Amino acid sequence: MLAKVAIVGRPNVGKSTLFNRIIGQRLSITDDQPGVTRDRIYSKASWLNKEFFIIDTGGIELGDAPFLTEIKTQAEIAMDEADVIVFVVDCRSGLTEDDSYIAKLLYKTKKPVLLAVNKVDDQKFRENIYEFYSLGFGDPIAVSSSHGVGVGNLLDEIINNLPEKKDSLKDDAIRFCLIGRPNVGKSSLTNTLLNDNRVIVSPIEGTTRDTIDTRFKSDGKEYVVIDTAGLRKRGKIYENIEKYSVIRSIDAISRSDVVLLLLDASVGIIDQDLHVGQYIEEYNKPCIVVVNKWDLVEKDSKTMQRWTEDIRSKYKYLDYAPIVFLSALENKRVHTLFPSIIKASEQYHKRISTSVLNDVIQDAVGMFPPSEFNGGKIKIYYGSQVGVEPPTFAFFVNDPKFLHFSYYRYLENQLRKNFDFFATPIKLEFRKRD
Repeated sequence: MLAKVAIVGRPNVGKSTLFNRIIGQRLSITDDQPGVTRDRIYSKASWLNKEFFIIDTGGIELGDAPFLTEIKTQAEIAMDEADVIVFVVDCRSGLTEDDSYIAKLLYKTKKPVLLAVNKVDDQKFRENIYEFYSLGFGDPIAVSSSHGVGVGNLLDEIINNLPEKKDSLKDDAIRFCLIGRPNVGKSSLTNTLLNDNRVIVSPIEGTTRDTIDTRFKSDGKEYVVIDTAGLRKRGKIYENIEKYSVIRSIDAISRSDVVLLLLDASVGIIDQDLHVGQYIEEYNKPCIVVVNKWDLVEKDSKTMQRWTEDIRSKYKYLDYAPIVFLSALENKRVHTLFPSIIKASEQYHKRISTSVLNDVIQDAVGMFPPSEFNGGKIKIYYGSQVGVEPPTFAFFVNDPKFLHFSYYRYLENQLRKNFDFFATPIKLEFRKRD
């Protein structure tokens, strides 16, 4: 699981601007009006080749302003879950009563707390930095989130305080997680796979708030199944606790070998289902699309075909994912999952020898030569597999700008066809040969 960094502070000290600066895009809303950020906003960030989650929180302050209780609650949740906390204060305003109140909250945590004094770009207020020593969090780090000044120093300190990654013991168990919007039957499928009611099953949406890992054996093979809380569309995550369950679900995806995307056959594919699928694409994980509650569908000879066509049409970015139809509650066709999970995991870690790879590419180019694009034709000199999880291939060419997207897809399909890359994404990189 990736480490988590929470940004906390009173309203309008520049937390969201700092958050946006660190992730390199304007994801969090920034405004001069205090209290704009109410819910936690999260994103993946990296510095010096180390990745972590960063969480923007609503401002904490004294008084009876609207949403104060909720903001304090979700900020405390973020502080509790975070590995490192960045406490942001405002150099222009100086030390305030609200800053002291937040400091008292932070004294209760055993997590590392970094004190970032923001808005130091205004020279006449720079001397205010020294009064923040009284908060007791060591040397303040001077930053200007709007101009980027000092942010690199802050990130260095964040990296230095992240927990060390423990070397995991060799484990041959296949980890797979179940994701989907609320109430598609994730917990029911988990129980059926385990043949034991170890997970709460309820018709009420959002029963599972956290991820639950359970190790089990089937036909002599070890697995770890991860049941996750239901994922909603990013902009429609209402409850404070549910907001953080999304991060835990994404954690589950990031540490899984295979992801099972569950759909509800009794309802059909809706917008929430499409947004959930985007998380799988983002993390480049093998995927199996599971159409659950198949027993509730009135069928004819073409029902399965129509569902398959609908899934392929709406999940174009998961066109490599096999589709399994089953009923978790009735335990029908569930046995078809395990062979697919095993094969998907094997393909995710598969390696191809350089000589065989180049033979296949040479044949593919011979059968269907590239057309001219951007003033030239792509010429592939040789290729090599440079990584797994997912399988990644580098091709050295005359100029990558001559590669049309349709030819990229053609080469990808040829690799899938010849090497049976089942259920897993594959990546093709084209580099100019020196």
